[in-house]
Amino acid sequence: MEPAHKAVLRKLRLYLSGQLLVSDTIVPFLYQEDVLTDAQVEDVDSQPTDTQKTLKLLDILPSRGPRAFDSFLRSLEDFSWVRDRLQQELQSPPGPGSTDVCTLPDSILQRVPSDRELSRLASRLGSEWESVLMDLGLSAEALFRCRSDHSLSTHGAVLAGLVQWRRSEGKKATVQRLMQSLQAAGIHPSVLDDVLT
Repeated sequence: MEPAHKAVLRKLRLYLSGQLLVSDTIVPFLYQEDVLTDAQVEDVDSQPTDTQKTLKLLDILPSRGPRAFDSFLRSLEDFSWVRDRLQQELQSPPGPGSTDVCTLPDSILQRVPSDRELSRLASRLGSEWESVLMDLGLSAEALFRCRSDHSLSTHGAVLAGLVQWRRSEGKKATVQRLMQSLQAAGIHPSVLDDVLT
C-alpha cells in the first residue's frame, strides 16, 4: 500500500470506525478479492463491537499489498459518503495551505478549558464524541462508565468524559490537545472556535 493511502487511513481512522459496519459486505468483498486471508477474516469477526471490527480491519489493511486500498474503496459500495471522503482526502494537498487552520491565538491554545467551555463543547459533539474521548486517552471502561452513569443524557456522558480527561491530565489538558483529538475524529476546528469565543 502506498504511503499516501496509509496516511489517509491513519488520519481518518476514528471517522471510519464510527461510520462503517465491516462485517456485512466489506470483509466478505475483501476476502473474495484475495486481500484478506481466512485467519484475518476470523480475526476481524471475533472482535466484540462493530467499531473494534473496523479498527482491526484498518490495522490489517496496510500490510496487504498494493491492491488493498483500491479493493477497500470498491468494497464501500454501501458507504458511498465514506468512499467520497477518502477520495477527497487523497486529493487535498496536506500542509500549511489546508483549510483546517485554527484561528485561535497561542495564549488560548495553551490553557486548560473551563467547565463552561467543556459543557458547550459537549453539546456540539455528535456521534464522534466517543472517538474524541478515546483519542484523548480515556479507556473503553471509562467511556462505558460515562455512558451508563448518564444513560439518559448524551451531553452528560460527554461532559463527564471531558471533565475526567481534564482531571487526569492536569495542566497538559490544553485546548490545543483537545483540538488535535477533534481533528483526528474529523471534526472541523471551527467547532472549538465557536465554543471558546
